[in-house]
This record gives sequence, structure tokens and C-alpha cells, in this order.
Amino acid sequence: MNKKDYDASNYEHPSVTVDIVIFTVQDNDLKILLVKRRYWPYKDRWAIPGGFVQMKESLEDAAKRELYEETLVKDVYLEQLHAFGDPKRDPRTRVITIAYYALVKSEDLRIKADSDTKEVKWYSMKKLPRLAFDHDRIVAYALEKLRNKVVYSDTAFQLLPALFTLTELQNIHEVVLDRELDKRNFRRKILMLGIVEETDEIRHEGRHRPARLYRFVKSSGIV
Repeated sequence: MNKKDYDASNYEHPSVTVDIVIFTVQDNDLKILLVKRRYWPYKDRWAIPGGFVQMKESLEDAAKRELYEETLVKDVYLEQLHAFGDPKRDPRTRVITIAYYALVKSEDLRIKADSDTKEVKWYSMKKLPRLAFDHDRIVAYALEKLRNKVVYSDTAFQLLPALFTLTELQNIHEVVLDRELDKRNFRRKILMLGIVEETDEIRHEGRHRPARLYRFVKSSGIV
């Protein structure tokens, strides 16, 4: 077959969407952003934000657009997770979705509902409602990925301010991993890795002992 003989209409065309699991830490709890669907299918069911990929945008651009439309934030940590393509995952038509996860600092949050959603809300990972489509599977996959990465990468720093205490850093790890960590061992490991550096700044909080502030060392080579 040559170019002039090719007819795209001879082939079926699956639709492509992006879905984004947006994580944050609020009140010592790992949360994700969910939207309540306004229309069929799964009307009034909660789902993770997402939408169809436009013809002239890349997958990453589509994910960034959806992220901004739901949270009004940009330039945050965004990573592609996995493709989900069960033929029956969407009752409308054959839809393949590319899932992403994003990490958003709690102080950056300005969520809003768009035209396709009735409500938008942060839900604790420990108290999720029944989700639309196969979004429960996507969320579980994203959580596993996040927990694996927080142990050996700079992921935790995406949820912290530029300057932070080692206690705050440990707390992020504990919230994500959903388990307590030994304070002495955690600090020794972090300092041995050379991924943080001490600053001259001190934070005073009530009657507690002043805490030294640290910053992430981007040149540490951590992935």
C-alpha cells in the first residue's frame, strides 16, 4: 500500500484520554482530588480529574491542561504512570487512558469545578468513595508508585516548602507510607545521602526548641 491508497476511515479509532491522580498532604493526611461527574456515564459518581486529548496536543500537554483546569496550578511535579486500555472500561466508546500523578503543595491549592463537574473535593486516601470507570485501579496504582518513589527519590520534597525542618520531611514520608519511622535512623539516612543541606535559618514554634531549616540539594544526583 502506498500513500495515495491509504484511507484512515478504513480503521477504527479509539479515543484517548488523560486521567490525573493529584496528591497533596493536608492535616497530616495524604489526599487526592476528586470531581463529581455532572453527566452520563457515572453521573453523580466521584472520579479523578481527566479529559480527552485534543488532536493537536501531546499527552503531557493534555495532562498539564487538565491539571490547571482543576487546581489552577502549574509547574508542579507531574509524572506519567501507565496506560489503561480495557475495552470495556468506558461505556461510551473504546477509550484508552494515559494516567499521570501530580504532587501539589497544600498552600498552592485553588481548586474549582469546571463545566463537566458538579463538585470538586479533596478526599483522604483512607476514606475514598466508590469511583467511576476503573479509577479505583488507577488510584491504587498511583499510590503504589508514589510509595515506592518516596523512598529513593526527591518526590517527598515536592510536597514541602523551599525551607523545611527534618521533622516536616519525616512527616511527609510517614504520611505517604502510612507508617511511623524511627526518628534517629531517618535523620541519619537523610544526612548520609547528602540530599539536604543545613541553612542558617531557624524556626521558632511556640514553646518548642527552635528547629533548624534545611533545603533540598538538587545536585545530589538523586533520581
